[in-house]
Amino acid sequence: MNPLDPVEKSFPRLKPDQKRALLKLRIRTLRDLLYHFPARYENAGPTGTVAALALGADVTLYGTIRKPETKKSWKSRRPMAQAWLEDASGRVKLMWFSQPYIAKTLHDGMVAKVRGRVGGSERNRYVANPEIERSTVNPEAIHQTLFREAPETEPEAHTLHPVYPESQGISSLWLQHAVRKLFEARVHEQVPDPIPPDLLAHYKLPTLGSALVFMHAPQKREDAAAAKKRFAFEEIFLLQIALQEQRRNAEQERALQVNIDRAALADFIATFPFPPTGAQQRAIESIVCDFEQSHPMLRLLEGDVGSGKTAVAAATAYLVAISRPPGRIAGALQVAYLCPTEILAKQHFSTFVSYFKDHPIPIGLVTGSECRKFPSRVPYQESAHLSKATFKKMVANGEVPIVIGTHALIEKSLSFKHLAYAIVDEQHRFGTAHRQKLVTKDKTAPHLLSMTATPIPRTLALTLYGDLDLSLLDEMPKGRKPVITEVLGPEKREAAYERARIELAAGRQAYVICPRIDEPDPDKALAIQAKSVKAEAERLKKDVFPDARIGILHSKMRPGEKEAAMDSFAAGAIQILVATSVVEVGVNVPNATVILIEGAERFGLAQLHQLRGRIIRSTRQAYCFALPESFGEATKERMKAFTTAKNGFELAEYDLALRGAGALAGGKQWGVSDIAMEALKNVRLVEAARTEAARLVANDPGLAHHPMLADRARNALSNLHME
Repeated sequence: MNPLDPVEKSFPRLKPDQKRALLKLRIRTLRDLLYHFPARYENAGPTGTVAALALGADVTLYGTIRKPETKKSWKSRRPMAQAWLEDASGRVKLMWFSQPYIAKTLHDGMVAKVRGRVGGSERNRYVANPEIERSTVNPEAIHQTLFREAPETEPEAHTLHPVYPESQGISSLWLQHAVRKLFEARVHEQVPDPIPPDLLAHYKLPTLGSALVFMHAPQKREDAAAAKKRFAFEEIFLLQIALQEQRRNAEQERALQVNIDRAALADFIATFPFPPTGAQQRAIESIVCDFEQSHPMLRLLEGDVGSGKTAVAAATAYLVAISRPPGRIAGALQVAYLCPTEILAKQHFSTFVSYFKDHPIPIGLVTGSECRKFPSRVPYQESAHLSKATFKKMVANGEVPIVIGTHALIEKSLSFKHLAYAIVDEQHRFGTAHRQKLVTKDKTAPHLLSMTATPIPRTLALTLYGDLDLSLLDEMPKGRKPVITEVLGPEKREAAYERARIELAAGRQAYVICPRIDEPDPDKALAIQAKSVKAEAERLKKDVFPDARIGILHSKMRPGEKEAAMDSFAAGAIQILVATSVVEVGVNVPNATVILIEGAERFGLAQLHQLRGRIIRSTRQAYCFALPESFGEATKERMKAFTTAKNGFELAEYDLALRGAGALAGGKQWGVSDIAMEALKNVRLVEAARTEAARLVANDPGLAHHPMLADRARNALSNLHME
């Protein structure tokens, strides 16, 4: 057996559904199988035998099923299934109350793994309603650790059984014994260790062979913890190597020279409708300093909702748009501003038009449905519709210095003449491939500014954006009042409606956010209570706000319908907008001062904060009402954090500590394993991996002396930001 052998070669009797399941679990080679780690470990109790069962204990037993049958309970006469589990030490009764059908799934002589709680009395013990799995292994071989027997001097030693992530066709038990087969063949000893020995020694990390044994067959939980730390360091280290290499390569690229006219920049910023914050000024200065370099900027601008990222983008875009191309006395460098949605692209286009109305710089908009250009010839103050062909020709000729758009901006048919600056908004919504299409539009690489309003904890930013410099907008514009946030139960819902009535009477507007678009099918709505946009809009109109103008917005509406709804809301024609979380990102209606979030426990904390950000758009007092459908302990704790956190960064750090980065950012979304995501709580580990990666890349540019590390690092990077 070789680590790179396909799994099918070592397990030739795999069925089609098992092959599909392994592919779904991303297990193709024996090495992949070794790196498919347990999700948790179960303690089977003393020796895991029938003879050692204790009343009230949660147990995991392996044995042979005997005499499965359907019976009725002695007192209540409830139908039930019953069987015996037999091992070398004795036998115990298994009972499934009110589940007689289970008896039909069992047969005499079947070898099984059973998990459940011991009930009954000292004389008549049984396992109540146990989970049961078919086993392919001799039960007598199980009463030991996975790979070696417990010492005879420790007959009461507890056994840790790994529980693996499964897929239909491949059970945790199958994976457990497949891994055991690899260990018996010493396959784990053939896998090369990517971490240099000096780093293992310095950080007291186990070798790869030892760590694999500790992960799959720990003698104690401390072994598994040590292995997890090692594999988390390995993954973050490899990812950082790839990002540091990417950064080194970028620094060797050539960027178009931006002419730094600080006086013109100051004059432009002075025309803003508000004075810039200190954080905005620092971010602009950092970007200007990057423009002065000969290599392209790589920067992440992270700002809380309402902190003014668009103003930073506009100011720096202005500086680029007034710069001449090299060796030219006319024309301008170009800016591409990439947005995740059509609503956001059109909104940013309108915002840029307001910033640039006193400056003669053409601005373009390109989406899947239209192309526009500001200013138009008649009248000058407005934008004009253009055909796609005309618009693309103007961009290709360099006649439109600033182009704002959706994915249409990165189509092959749209080319720039002098692209010097690429801005990517809410960049976590785009994969690396999308970003790369912008970067490779020209022979020279544009300066890149990635922006996000999703608060990212420092360790997550260091890990996922190791190739980018970080700028934080951690101040709000002067005059902004903190949103008053309240969590209300069903009995206090009227208080939210009353506040909304007061704000509507004062000429303000409101959002109502619902988790669903439509009501569920009545036949399938067993426990689904989430409010839907369509039904809630009707109910509010009929019973709560009969005199209000109510509109709806959700993702299934056609682009024209969405635009009409947003335009009506922005113009004040709609007073209450009932919507899904489609309004989460960037929607800007300063007159909206109230938001009601139905089913608040169904949204993540970062998402709740984004939704609350829709009403941090003016100096008026704003009100956010979270209306959960249930109030369990976890919901109470999260809602408390939502109401007390001072800003989105604090909230993100709380979410990371409470639920882990997987819940915060989505491990599958980022392409980072659960183990590495969980390790992001440990800033020292992340910083150590980053430091060592930077040192290695600096000492070995191109990784010529570390070919295995180079290969593994490229694989790590290819998984990052998978979509």
